Amino acid sequence: MSSKRTFAKCVTVLSGLGLLVAGTGTAHADPSGTPVHRPLAGVGSDTTQGVMNALSNVVTVNGQKVIGSYDAVGSATISPQAAAACQGLNRPNGSGAGRTTLLNELNKGNNCLQFSRSSSLNLAAATPGLTYVPFAVDGVTYAVSAGSSLPLDLSTADLHAIYSCDPGYVGTGPTYLVHPMLPQAGSGTRSFWESTVGITEADVVAGKYPCVTDTKGGKKIEEHDGRVLDPNSLVPFSIAQYIAQSSGTIADLRGTAQLGNINGVPSVLLNTGAAATRDVYNVIPTSRVGTSPWSDVFVGSGSAICQQPALIKQYGFGTNANCGDTSRTTG
Repeated sequence: MSSKRTFAKCVTVLSGLGLLVAGTGTAHADPSGTPVHRPLAGVGSDTTQGVMNALSNVVTVNGQKVIGSYDAVGSATISPQAAAACQGLNRPNGSGAGRTTLLNELNKGNNCLQFSRSSSLNLAAATPGLTYVPFAVDGVTYAVSAGSSLPLDLSTADLHAIYSCDPGYVGTGPTYLVHPMLPQAGSGTRSFWESTVGITEADVVAGKYPCVTDTKGGKKIEEHDGRVLDPNSLVPFSIAQYIAQSSGTIADLRGTAQLGNINGVPSVLLNTGAAATRDVYNVIPTSRVGTSPWSDVFVGSGSAICQQPALIKQYGFGTNANCGDTSRTTG
């Protein structure tokens, strides 16, 4: 794809096709077994919840499991620690919500949460200070449904035009020929994808891009759920999630989704070779970087998580040369 005219020829055949209403439910798996409450309870990103759930079952300190990873979607509330103040907390969905909830709980001083999962980097000022500790590498591309006439090869310029609602690419409103989608607000994948395609969250919220939607059938679009796709639409998708779903390592929510290539780079490769790659993080209080069990589990190349490259790869991620680095701190 290199021009509006060529793209328009591909999408005009979509006019008049009906939209499918797909469900967006996802499986969830909060900590189970003993101990029920773990010293390091975390919430946040959907993208990394599978691998962090798996790590919680193998990472130990002094022979005890220490990570309690709570999924982004599931019951309305969670109880991450035994204290009364930690019962019935609202379940955060996404990197942004995870960070906000972590900060809120740290400021309450109830010791209910000790980290959050994040698939994007946000070094905006925070009180108390936070450190984003990378542990793996992901790639993000776009997905379309099988049988869609949308191209499986697009450039970043094409994607910018689509997500900025260029009529030469998406047609004219109110009935657009192409429907670009975003995951629900607060998603780390959403913010990363907006940066990749050259749009801003502020402009999305302001309605500058009327062809873009983050709901389907009246429901918020969850990350990495291909069942929301129809022949007219495209949505960002984590390559690690696609690999793990296709292998059955985690629940398969792809539906008929197939990954497109960006700038001619094949998508389903080792993620470090993808066109749009990102570090994924665990976010911890900066004041705890040198304190056990945070230091044992998250900090440095010799940390317990960084010593699990095979498991990280099993969940579709690439290993990170900077695993355990603590230089990324909030202002």
